Amino acid sequence: MIRCVRIWTAEDGNSSFEEGQIDLAGGARGDVLSGTVPATSISFRETKSGGTFAWHDAPARQFVVTLSGTLDFVTRRGEHFTIRPGDILLAEDTAGSGHSWTLVDDQPWRRAYVILAPGVDVVFVPNQKPA
Repeated sequence: MIRCVRIWTAEDGNSSFEEGQIDLAGGARGDVLSGTVPATSISFRETKSGGTFAWHDAPARQFVVTLSGTLDFVTRRGEHFTIRPGDILLAEDTAGSGHSWTLVDDQPWRRAYVILAPGVDVVFVPNQKPA
């Protein structure tokens, strides 16, 4: 299982999020793998430890793959979620009130931005909510 947090713009214009995972099916040699997801580009970025980024929307629908660093994300509603190394952020809040983040450990945030092709279906599966 690969942890994934999806963030999107809700009907009220505020960012919302849900936790889930990347859907992995059977594969060769005992591996599990996802289906392919068409993308238009990939880029890499590093922010030194202690970094923050004020309120903003995602510039494009994208996967953000965290390689190092632990972050606290917050929405305008005051909801928080944590992203750790190995987690995937599915950023779909390209309009609205946006989100902000703060690095909360002593590591730089190293990440890869994978811009998704327009209209592509993603392999995100939300966690089951307790009844």
